[in-house]
Amino acid sequence: MNPIKLKFWSISTTIRNPERIRNFLKVLKELEGEVWDYNTQVKFQIKLIQNKLYGFGEPQFENNLSKKHKNWLLTENLSYQKAKDIFFSKNYKDPPMRGRVSFSPIEKLGFVYLNQKKQIVVSDFGNKFLESDYDLGEIFLKSLLKWQYPSPGFTKYKKEYGYDIKPFIASLHLINEVNKKCKELKIKEKGVSKKEFAMFFVSLINFKYIKETACKLVNFRLENEKLNNAESEKFFNLFFKKNFNNFESWNNAVEYTDNIIRYFRLTRFIIIRGNGFYIDLEPRRIIEIKSLLKKFDGRAECFDSSHSFRKYLGDFSLPELPWENVLKLKQLQKLLFDETSKKYSNLLTKGCLIPVIPKIDEKLSTVNELKKSVNKLRIFLRVLNETEIKVNSQSVSKVEEYIDELSNIFQKQNRSIELEKYVNLALNALNDAITIKPNYPVGDDNEPTFTAPANKADIECFYQSFYSICEVTLLTNRSQWYNEGQPVMRHIRDFENKYFDKETYCLFVAPKLHRDTVNTFWISVKYEYEGKKQKIIPVTIYQFIEILKILKIFKERKIFFTHNNLKKLYDSILNPIEKISNSDEWIKKIPNLIKQWGKDVFENEKWIYLSRGLCWNNEKKYRWKFYWFNICRSAV
Repeated sequence: MNPIKLKFWSISTTIRNPERIRNFLKVLKELEGEVWDYNTQVKFQIKLIQNKLYGFGEPQFENNLSKKHKNWLLTENLSYQKAKDIFFSKNYKDPPMRGRVSFSPIEKLGFVYLNQKKQIVVSDFGNKFLESDYDLGEIFLKSLLKWQYPSPGFTKYKKEYGYDIKPFIASLHLINEVNKKCKELKIKEKGVSKKEFAMFFVSLINFKYIKETACKLVNFRLENEKLNNAESEKFFNLFFKKNFNNFESWNNAVEYTDNIIRYFRLTRFIIIRGNGFYIDLEPRRIIEIKSLLKKFDGRAECFDSSHSFRKYLGDFSLPELPWENVLKLKQLQKLLFDETSKKYSNLLTKGCLIPVIPKIDEKLSTVNELKKSVNKLRIFLRVLNETEIKVNSQSVSKVEEYIDELSNIFQKQNRSIELEKYVNLALNALNDAITIKPNYPVGDDNEPTFTAPANKADIECFYQSFYSICEVTLLTNRSQWYNEGQPVMRHIRDFENKYFDKETYCLFVAPKLHRDTVNTFWISVKYEYEGKKQKIIPVTIYQFIEILKILKIFKERKIFFTHNNLKKLYDSILNPIEKISNSDEWIKKIPNLIKQWGKDVFENEKWIYLSRGLCWNNEKKYRWKFYWFNICRSAV
C-alpha cells in the first residue's frame, strides 16, 4: 500500500487579498440565515460575480466567455440574472462546488460558520470585521492564533496522520528557536529565509518537532552557505527529496509560503528583513511575542464537536491575550516610550517640526487605560516614522533609488504594495509637503503589510497652498476603468468634502492609461462629477519617473524644490483642456507638458538665482541642456 501523501499546511490561496475576504463576507452577510445547500452555494457564487468580486479582470475566467458576457461584466451595475447567465455559461461539472471553495477560507478563519441547522451565521468575529473602524492587524492576529490542525469538520489534516499544530504560533516558536540556536553558535541571528520557511515550516505538522526542526534548519543553513550557487541548488534538491518526499511538491510549498507570509505580516508580529529575503520576529512586539510563546506551545486544542470549534473560531474575545494585564502592558508602554523618545530626540536634532511626545501617566492602573496609552504611543511612533521617511527621502541617492525601484516594479513579488510604497516615498521627496499620508496598513517597522483599503484614497497629501490625493494601480486593461474610474472620482469628492478649505488635485499613476479610464477622467475634469469639476492628473509610471529625474537634477544643484513647483505641473496639464476637443488629444500632450514644465521651472529658478547676484556657471547650464537633449529624444 502506498504511504499517505502529507499536505503542507496553508492559508487557502483562493482569496489572497484580505480586503477581498471582507468583501466576500459582505456578500455572505446578505445570505445570513439561509440553509447552506446546493441553491445557496450557487447563489453565493453568482452574487460574487454580480459584485465583480470573482472572475472580473481574471483572464482564466474571462477567456472563454462570449463577447456579450464580457460586455456585461464591464457594465457598472450588473444584474443578478445576467451574473447567473455568465456563471452557468461556464458549464461547471459541479456548480455548487465553486461556492463552497469561496466559502471555505472565510469559514476557516472564523468569520462565518454553519449552525446545527446548516444555516449561514456570520460570527461575532465576522461582524467585527465588517465594522467601518476595524483594525486589520487585530482581526488577523486573533484569527491566526486560533488556526489549527486537526480542525474538527475538516478532513484533510487528521490527527492519525500526525497533525497537531497551530501553525502561526508554531512558526513564532520555530523562528525563536532558530535565533536561539544561532546565538548559541555565535552566528548572526536573522530569522529564516523564505526558502527555509517553504522547506521547514509548512512541513512542520506537529508542535513536538519544533526544536528538532530548528536544529535541522540551522544545520542545513550552515552546510548550504559553504557552497556556490550551482552546488547550493544541487544540495537543496537532494535535501528536499530525501527529507520531504512524503509531502506535496516544492512548487506547492513556495506558493503556500508567499501567501502565508502575506497573512502573517498583517498581524504585525513578523518583520521582513534582508532586502525582503528573511522573515523574523518583530522586535517592537517582543513583549507580546514572549508572552504568547510562554502561554501557547503550538499544539492544537481539542473540541467535542465541529460546531463547538466553529463557535470558538467566531468568538472575538478568544483567545485571551496573555499580555493584556497591567504588568505586561506597563512593560510594553515603557518599551514603546523609550523607542519613541529616542526617535523623537533624533528628529529634533535634525530640525524637524513634530508634535510633543505623549507623556506616560504613571497613575494608569487598568487594562483599558494602559491599552489606550500603548495605542497612542504606537500612533505617535507612526507619525515619527513618516517624518523620518520625509527627512531620509531628500537625498539624491534616495531619489535615484525610487527611480530604480519604480523602473523595475514588474520584477517585484508584491508589486501592488511596492508601487504604493515607492510612489509614497517619491511624493515625500518631491516637495515641502506638510504631510504625506499613505492609507496602506503598516507594521511597526512602517513597512506596508498590504495595499490601501478600497474605500479610501491610496495616499493623501497636505500642502500649504493646496491638497492632493494620489491613486495608483497596476491594471492596464478595461478593468482599470471599472476599478479606478468612478472610485477615484468618488475618493476625490469625499476628500474635498472632508477638507474643503483648499483646492484638491488627484495624481493618478498607472503602467499605461486605458482609453476608457482617460475618457472618464476627461469628462470629470472638463465638465463635472456630481455637479462640480475635478482636477485629475493621469500619468504613466514612466512619466512619473521623468518627473523624479527632473527632481534629481534640482537636488544635484541643491535647489530647493517646493510644492508650488508641483502645483505648476498639475496646472500645466489641466490648463490646456479648455482648448482640447477630446481625451485622446489631451493624454498625448502630457509627455511634452511634463518636459516643458521641467524647462520652465528650471528657467524660473535660474532667474531667481541670477537676481540675487549669484553666479550661474556655464557648466550647470550645459549639463542641463545635455540632460534635456537626452530626455526629449527618449520615447515617453
